[in-house]
Amino acid sequence: MQIILYLSVALIAVAFLVLVIFISKTLKTLQGTLDSVSETLKGVEKQLDGVTRETTLLLQKTNTLAEDLQQKSANLNSVVDAVKGVGVTVSNFNGTLQNITKTVDIQVEESKEKVSQIIQWSNVILELKDKWQERKEAKKEASLQVKQKVRSY
Repeated sequence: MQIILYLSVALIAVAFLVLVIFISKTLKTLQGTLDSVSETLKGVEKQLDGVTRETTLLLQKTNTLAEDLQQKSANLNSVVDAVKGVGVTVSNFNGTLQNITKTVDIQVEESKEKVSQIIQWSNVILELKDKWQERKEAKKEASLQVKQKVRSY
């Protein structure tokens, strides 16, 4: 019985030794995995630092761009206001031209009769002048004929 007891203890010691060896291997593998995870986390941390710096720079550039856009928008507003002013001026000028055109049209319509009468009177005067010249020439011819008849006698 004593031997069974010693063999049992020896068997327990061997089992404990096998268990310790397997636990040791598992812990070494776990150590390697944890080291790998640690290195990966260090790399991720460096990448996050880089991303954080780039994000900060991008945010600063975005803010600068937003300020620039606000300034340009304000400048553009003044240009738009100036263009509106030009548009109003052109519109007023157009209205003035239309009024002048209407006034001239009205005056031309009113003057048509006067111009027509002036043309008619001018024609009458020209006809009278032509008739007067014809009579004058006829008198000259008659006077020349009389002179020629007087000379021929």
